[in-house]
Amino acid sequence: LFFLGGILRPGFANPAQAVNIVRLAAFLGIIAAGQTLVIISGGEGIDLSVGAIVTLGAILVYRVTDKQDSMVLPALGVALLAGTAIGAINGVGITALGVPPLVMTLGMAGVVQGLILVVTQGELIGGSASIMSTLIAKPLILGIPGIVIIWIVFGLLMWLLLERTTYGRHLFAVGVNRVTSRLSGVGVPWTVALTYTLSGMLAALGGFLVLGFTGNVFLNLGDRYLFPSIAAVVVGGTLMTGGQGSYWGTMAGALVLTLITSLLTALQLPEAFRLMILGLILLALLSVYGRQASLRQ
Repeated sequence: LFFLGGILRPGFANPAQAVNIVRLAAFLGIIAAGQTLVIISGGEGIDLSVGAIVTLGAILVYRVTDKQDSMVLPALGVALLAGTAIGAINGVGITALGVPPLVMTLGMAGVVQGLILVVTQGELIGGSASIMSTLIAKPLILGIPGIVIIWIVFGLLMWLLLERTTYGRHLFAVGVNRVTSRLSGVGVPWTVALTYTLSGMLAALGGFLVLGFTGNVFLNLGDRYLFPSIAAVVVGGTLMTGGQGSYWGTMAGALVLTLITSLLTALQLPEAFRLMILGLILLALLSVYGRQASLRQ
């Protein structure tokens, strides 16, 4: 796709553009990490509160930091705590109250957006610390941006979580068959609740990283990541029915989507057409994976 872009748009395929695509994909990939866990857990799970939590996390860091480098870690802690709490509420609502995941997370997204408006009154006060830009946006080692290094380390940690922990084994088992998992001694409600909790925390982390790159916030900062975070997981090969997938696939999906978006932008297509093309890609993949699930059954 990258070299095809060079043919369609002369000058597109160059090292600087490649680095920029990976850098932009890193933000989407990290935000899509929680979505990966949720979709692997099955039960028709999709976290629609991710975009709102990204926005909330960025705003909290923006306000708490207030351009002070010394306040970056406390601000990150506040954002992660808020994201974790929202994710936990999602998890409890889904497991204890039996609210469908789509309904629960969509409702929570509305609650978070309303909370943001109440707290900020539409006025965003604060500032991003310079150290955030240095560590996230600027090149650190051999010209590689900090966010790319963070993403690589993050990918290794996600691999360890999914492949080398009891939680990871339980997550895949729950995604395949919740009844069988329960009979095998797996704490299904706890696993599902923990999954949505992690999704909220990782979305807040994404908000922190996006703020470090942009240096500014606005009230719908995270909305543009909601649809792509789902698409990246699907494009990466994780089954929407749950029980099968990997974060490496999600990373690849984020790269592919970012590459397509960059290519469409380079071709100077209107945003409406770009969204339509991405939507058609997601629908095509969903139909293919849905047919595969039917054949397996």
